[in-house]
Amino acid sequence: MRGATAPNGSRPEHGTRPKARTRRFPSITRTTARPEGGGRAAARDAPAPYRQWPILVVLGGVVIGLVITAADAYRAGIVLIGVSLLVGAGLRWLVPSVGMLAVRSRFTDVITYGALGAAIALLALMAQPNPIVEIPFLAHVMRFTVR
Repeated sequence: MRGATAPNGSRPEHGTRPKARTRRFPSITRTTARPEGGGRAAARDAPAPYRQWPILVVLGGVVIGLVITAADAYRAGIVLIGVSLLVGAGLRWLVPSVGMLAVRSRFTDVITYGALGAAIALLALMAQPNPIVEIPFLAHVMRFTVR
């Protein structure tokens, strides 16, 4: 192999072969890998906030929900927080590159955002007084667990 150089720029010794690249995981982790879909959500030349628009959409919804909750409309604000997390799950599932919204693998992120968003929205709809959603067996479960 004339003219072949090693990855560090030096030429290999005569009679030795350069190391072949494998697709195997290394036995020792030296760096942290970026999660799938963790690349920029917009082009490199776009300003920084625009490159991270998916997480800004989710965080914007959460902040608006917190402001509504602080303004004494707790149910609407908390439902908005849950819906924002559900939107984050949808974005993570549908958009190929979501920037900082990607924390783990796509499957784990979708399940986590979806479960937390659904739980928060459901609990907000079940909150007393005057719950919008009533789960009939919940009163029986609570009767046996809390005395």
